[in-house]
Amino acid sequence: MSERILVGKSAQEYFRELVSESLAQRRLRVLEATEFYLVNLLAENLRRAPRSPAASAEPLALILKQALEGDREARWRNLKRLGDTSLFVSGFFGDSLARSLVDVDYYIAMGERAYDALSGDARGPSGAHELFAELAERFPQFVDLFAEIAELAELRSNRGLLRLYERFLTTGSQRVAERLRERGVALFAGPGKPPGGFKQ
Repeated sequence: MSERILVGKSAQEYFRELVSESLAQRRLRVLEATEFYLVNLLAENLRRAPRSPAASAEPLALILKQALEGDREARWRNLKRLGDTSLFVSGFFGDSLARSLVDVDYYIAMGERAYDALSGDARGPSGAHELFAELAERFPQFVDLFAEIAELAELRSNRGLLRLYERFLTTGSQRVAERLRERGVALFAGPGKPPGGFKQ
């Protein structure tokens, strides 16, 4: 995905529409601060434009190590980076993770723990406790939300449709199957067994 798809819109406006639409369809009510945070996280990652989990910076264990060994400010900054990276990668690249040594469950566990630690840190900005507590408690829901947003964005190109079809074959996601059917894609082959308990 690149900024070229954002014709006449900023990244924030583009993702605000997608996040609002996806939350409404799922009847998910979240804090206003959480919705704002998710929109900004998506917009920031669009600017960096990683193409795969491997392209998205350092390993999670190294970010965690930096958080544990740093001073309080470095700890907060690196825990936030750990949570943000875990959420974005597991949401946008969960299908790729299903074929790697480190699966999506690992990313989810790391993200939940990072945000949970931040929710208990008194040094965070005002309102951060509630924001990070919601991100930690509902982390799998937000991963699924990001996966849906990735699918909606990918539907705009033929290459994206091919990726979605591959995701369907790998995960067996009924949501992905429905998106493909909406675009007129005939699903001739059924999905294989979803790997490692990965559900969408």
